[in-house]
This record gives sequence, C-alpha cells and structure tokens, in this order.
Amino acid sequence: MDTTLPTVSPNVTAFFDDATNTVSYVVQDPDGSACAIIDSVLDFDHAAGRTDTCSADRIIEYVTAHNLQTQWILESHVHADHLSAAPYLQEKLGGKIGIGAQITTVQDTFGKVFNEGTEFQRDGSQFDALFRDADSFHIGQMRADVMHTPGHTPACLTYVIGDAAFVGDTLFMPDFGTARCDFPGGSAHDLYNSIQRILSLPDQTRIFVGHDYKAPGRNEFAWETTVGAQKAANVHVGGGAGEDDFVTLRETRDASLPMPKLIVPSLQINMRAGHMPEADDSGTVMLKLPINKL
Repeated sequence: MDTTLPTVSPNVTAFFDDATNTVSYVVQDPDGSACAIIDSVLDFDHAAGRTDTCSADRIIEYVTAHNLQTQWILESHVHADHLSAAPYLQEKLGGKIGIGAQITTVQDTFGKVFNEGTEFQRDGSQFDALFRDADSFHIGQMRADVMHTPGHTPACLTYVIGDAAFVGDTLFMPDFGTARCDFPGGSAHDLYNSIQRILSLPDQTRIFVGHDYKAPGRNEFAWETTVGAQKAANVHVGGGAGEDDFVTLRETRDASLPMPKLIVPSLQINMRAGHMPEADDSGTVMLKLPINKL
C-alpha cells in the first residue's frame, strides 16, 4: 500500500453508543453524496431479550437529512460486544454489507461453539462482499483500501479511506492501548504485527477507533487520533515497544478480563451478518447459551 498521505479527506461523522461504548461512523465522499456506514449497533436488552433500533435510527436520520447515498455497510470484524444493525440499515438505506474474507474462519469456529447445524453456511455468503488484504473499493469517487489486521479476531480489517483509517478494535485511543486477543482465534503476536502495519501509514493519517472507555484521568469520550500520536504515546505499543514485551503485557491483561456481557448473542447474530437465527415453528427466534465453551 502507498504510504504517502492521500489528498482526499473524507467527511467523518461519529455516533457513540453509551450502552456498549461503540463508535459507529458515517464516512462521506467530500465531493459527492456517497457514503459508507462502519460498525453499526443494534440495541439489545439482554435481560429481556429485546432488540431496538434507536442507535441505527440516529444514523438513518443523519443520512436522510443530508441526502446521502449509502453504498456500503461495513464491519471491521465480528463484534463480540454489540449486535450489528447492518440488515436493518440495508433495508432502510440500501448498500452492500462487507466484512473480511476470514469471516469463514470465525464462522467455522463459532459454528462449533454454538453447535450450529449444517443449515448454517460457513462460507460468508450472508455478506455481500468479502474483502481480502490489499483489496480496494470505492465510495463515490473516493477509494478505500483494505488492510487485513488480525489479532483481536482472525477476520479483523482496517479500512483506509483517503487520509482516514478505521481500525475497529485493533487500536484504542493512545491512553487506553489495544484490543484483547483471548477470544478463539485471537493472537497477541498477530495483533502486534497488525498494529505495526497501521503505524506504517503516514503520521498525519487520522485514526478512528471502534470503542472508547475513557482512560483514567480523562473526562470525555474520544475516538479520533493520528498515527503519529499512536506511535508516540500509545500505552501498549508507543515509543517503539517490542513484540515480546507487548505480548507479555497483552496476555497478562487478557487473563484478568471478564467476557463481554453481550458476547453470546453478539457472536451468534454477527456471524450471520446481523441476521437472526431462523425462527422456530412458532415464529420465535431462539439463541443458544453454550456452557463452559467461552
């Protein structure tokens, strides 16, 4: 990938979900009305088993009010902490749903965890586009480049769109660090190498993170930083931290973390591109709760 700073600077609007600390983005071609939506959220009341579309409706209202044309609904990976609203957004706004080609690895892994039958396709066919490393596509006249950045999960992607990089859960704000790597298929070694690829982009590249949890001492949520700031100050990889030290730090920290509250519904739904499992004969959608599997 060309590491000179592109001249295109997309318009980026962020939508922060307080319940899951997730940041979704509308990314617009500055010279037109075409846009992409990245990492949307379907609200979910875990105790009641009820979904809601308030978070997605905020995005729809914005896109509609600004007369934008949705061409892509993108996932940086199969999220374990929130449900994707991709099918709902596609129904209301159009666009193609895209994710990394390694989704097939994730589907195979969690298809086994959740004891899915043969009717669950593990070929990524639930998505409209499967992206591989170095693929590119367009949002209007604006080119987007794909970087495969595994580590948090095997299928994680970074979307480099003009002077902006959308890194999902690979990197957080510099004062918070990096993503966990202890889910099935995760690897702290892979994450370190993926981060080095991201940090090879020009220092002025804007980085947009997938979550923020407000590091100790910071009063406001934040989600935009730069490659230069990450290289200088990221508490896990900044200042030239080496791979061995990073892996030790990451694996030690991961061993102390609880599982995300929504991991069970999120994985079952998100590996289906945000679609629910098939309803039973009564029309009721059921999710599975595997015991001692995660």
